[in-house]
Amino acid sequence: MAAAAPRPVLRVLRLGLVPYPEAVRAQQRLVREVREAGGPGTLLLCEHPAVYTVGIRQDRYPAAEEARLRALGADFQRTDRGGLITFHGPGQLLCYPVLELGRLRRTLRRYVYGLEAAAIGLCRSLGVEAARAPETGVWVRDRKICAIGVHCSRHVTSHGLALNCNTDLTWFDHVVPCGIPDKGVTSLTAELGREVTVEEVIPPFLDAFQEEFKCTLDFHDKQGQADAALQ
Repeated sequence: MAAAAPRPVLRVLRLGLVPYPEAVRAQQRLVREVREAGGPGTLLLCEHPAVYTVGIRQDRYPAAEEARLRALGADFQRTDRGGLITFHGPGQLLCYPVLELGRLRRTLRRYVYGLEAAAIGLCRSLGVEAARAPETGVWVRDRKICAIGVHCSRHVTSHGLALNCNTDLTWFDHVVPCGIPDKGVTSLTAELGREVTVEEVIPPFLDAFQEEFKCTLDFHDKQGQADAALQ
């Protein structure tokens, strides 16, 4: 009997609360590392100060819309991920996997499916009945709890998912999240009726990610590596 293929080992770097552009630059460095040196895949975990981001389908967001949202006190960033507009802010777990899909034996479609599955597994472990819908992301009935928008070039991924833990959901009132006008947003805190922090969610999320992607996560604290990713 042939031996089972070894589980890929992916490192986890926690960046803390960082501005969105800094996280993008960190991803770009890690993408180069994977391509040029065959470096290990990495999950970047972080939170952002208030920021609205739009994906590659951004024609609905002219300069006037950008100015309106900035006037609310949030940053505004145009990105190369899939999808339309969404909000990121404190109390939201951002997971940006920089991975070579061949190492995970996944197509892009199955990768996105896996991100959804990991978020669903995390939600259900806390007692929230989350599920898929025809639209990308993870939903609790008709309210999105986890947004997903990825970029993939030459089989290397970036961007990822945003899971609402104890996010201030009123920021979403100023946009049509992900361009879906007839559905809302929710958070783990809203669904469970108690404060659910990003810090509480990270360990079970990583467990769910390992289970779904059949990988081993090296998530010991590596502050030096996290600092290097941001430089």
